[in-house]
Amino acid sequence: MASRTGRTSEAQPWHPQMTRRLAVQAGAVGLLGLGIEHLGALRAMGGPATPKGRDDRAVIYIFLSGGLSQLDSFDLKPDAPAEIRGEFRPIATRTPGLSICEHLPKLAERSGLWSLVRSLTHSSNDHSAGHHIMLSGRSDLPSGFDPTKPRPSDWPSIASIAGALCPPRNNLPPAVVLPEKLIHSTGRAIPGQFGGEMGAKHDPWFIEASPFDPTAYGAYPTYEFDHQQRPPAGAKTKRFQTPSLGLPEGFSESRLAGRLGLLATLDRQRSALENSAAAGGFDDERQGAVSLLTDRKVKQAFDVLHAPDAVLDRYGRHTFGWSLLMAKRLVEAGVKLVQVNLGNNETWDNHGNIFPHLKDKLFPPTDQAVSALLDDLNASGLLDSTLVVMAGEFGRTPKISRLAEFYKLPGRDHWGPAQSVLLAGGGVQGGRVIGSTDKIGGYPRSDPHPPENFAATIYNALGLPSNVSWRDPQDRPHFVYHGEPISALM
Repeated sequence: MASRTGRTSEAQPWHPQMTRRLAVQAGAVGLLGLGIEHLGALRAMGGPATPKGRDDRAVIYIFLSGGLSQLDSFDLKPDAPAEIRGEFRPIATRTPGLSICEHLPKLAERSGLWSLVRSLTHSSNDHSAGHHIMLSGRSDLPSGFDPTKPRPSDWPSIASIAGALCPPRNNLPPAVVLPEKLIHSTGRAIPGQFGGEMGAKHDPWFIEASPFDPTAYGAYPTYEFDHQQRPPAGAKTKRFQTPSLGLPEGFSESRLAGRLGLLATLDRQRSALENSAAAGGFDDERQGAVSLLTDRKVKQAFDVLHAPDAVLDRYGRHTFGWSLLMAKRLVEAGVKLVQVNLGNNETWDNHGNIFPHLKDKLFPPTDQAVSALLDDLNASGLLDSTLVVMAGEFGRTPKISRLAEFYKLPGRDHWGPAQSVLLAGGGVQGGRVIGSTDKIGGYPRSDPHPPENFAATIYNALGLPSNVSWRDPQDRPHFVYHGEPISALM
């Protein structure tokens, strides 16, 4: 693949080479983590808008941290014993012969837009290892893997590879992650979501739109919950903060050279900022930062909380809805890969109370927001060029379990051997089911696919050729593909 520098498929990945010392701040959150120097490089390298075609391909990777139960969502086993099948019943979709959970009615209505892989499989039942596996697309753990923290020897995340090998468009980085990093309840960052052996400079850009709270789960504020149903300690504090791009009142060149903060009245100061930059008051990199901060298209992409009421009603006024609406707008603005973490702090880790939590707290906002995303992408014509995938780090155990000391009701434990993955758009034909599991939903019965094939499907959807690689500081090539795209989807 030709890169921005004209190199072949073994090209050094493109990314601005600079520190994060000068981070552009948007209120309490960093604007994609970009420093002023990053922005200058992005503008200089970005060039004119890319014509429609190969370079308008994009991916939205919806990640369900904690692990979605395949048996209670997309691979129900109604004829299995009660301790396997659980409480939910299947409903028919628009696709003949395809049934999914009764609590996903909107997705059932739209089955012509998506397909399922019911036989994605890997060998780990550990959260940290599972995150690393599914976020990097590598089944084998790297030497020295530490489940308690990210390490420089970790495999690079799919988002990091996309950020390195896809050229930027419209002043935006090629890959972003939102609405927050994946943080364990203990406060540690979960490995697998960073640049790893590519180096920290290739960490994806994180839009951290919510403060960390170890006790809050789900699609807050509407569907916030606690896994163990403990009494609330006080008023809910979890909130969603979308960036309001701009500079503080009374800004100066010295302040701009430091950290830029929140401006509630950006529109009122827009012309003053532009005039200051045009007058030569800032160097080239700082002018680039001001240009991005005053770009109406970029501001609109992030300002999801003030979207029209009809749009918010469709997506939902909760973090799942706001996050997927932002993902859609970022793809429209030119971002190539958006990873959306639907649920912080291993939200989908339902060791107990699984049926009420899925029915009342997790499925309603997911069904609503994902359906709205597919509708909008389909109506705008972007679904043809945008692959939407939804997966977690693993599935859940076939047999229902009970941890009475922590949970009032039963749940399911971790299960790497089988999970169901939803895919739509980007060339995927709707209404298909790839692979199957055995009668208890525990192991693939046909057409098993490892995470390497899942990752290859994403890279293929981004237009990356099968021989593409990146080179480390010692000029050694590291190939991106470790499996084959799932051809039966196309």
